[in-house]
Amino acid sequence: MLRHIVATVYGLAFTWVGIAHFITPENFAEIVPPIFLFPMFWAYASGAMEIVGGLAVIVPKYRLYAGRFLAVFLVGVYPANLYMWTHDIPYNGTSFGTLGHIIRLMVQILLIAIALYLSGDLERFSQTRDHRV
Repeated sequence: MLRHIVATVYGLAFTWVGIAHFITPENFAEIVPPIFLFPMFWAYASGAMEIVGGLAVIVPKYRLYAGRFLAVFLVGVYPANLYMWTHDIPYNGTSFGTLGHIIRLMVQILLIAIALYLSGDLERFSQTRDHRV
């Protein structure tokens, strides 16, 4: 039951942020590192992935793969957060400063851990480790 509640809140949050990519794509395009061409494409593509992943993680049948997908996705989009940090790019007019970016990094790691909890991979990893001891 707890996993379903967490999946629902987590999935709705991802879906909401994904929708924001379509409402204000320029906010997200600004933090796309220049090495990635066509920043608006990446803003829309990452928004679509967040919506799909967010909705899929809510459905128990798809949770294993959706959780894994979201964990990989969160690692994959971190270069944008790092670029934002190293180039002091404000998001929606707000600069975060070093402490703010460190907090964002910790939140990103927490979100990855939650995705792996939802997929069941944290438990599988823990069980595998217990058997080796």
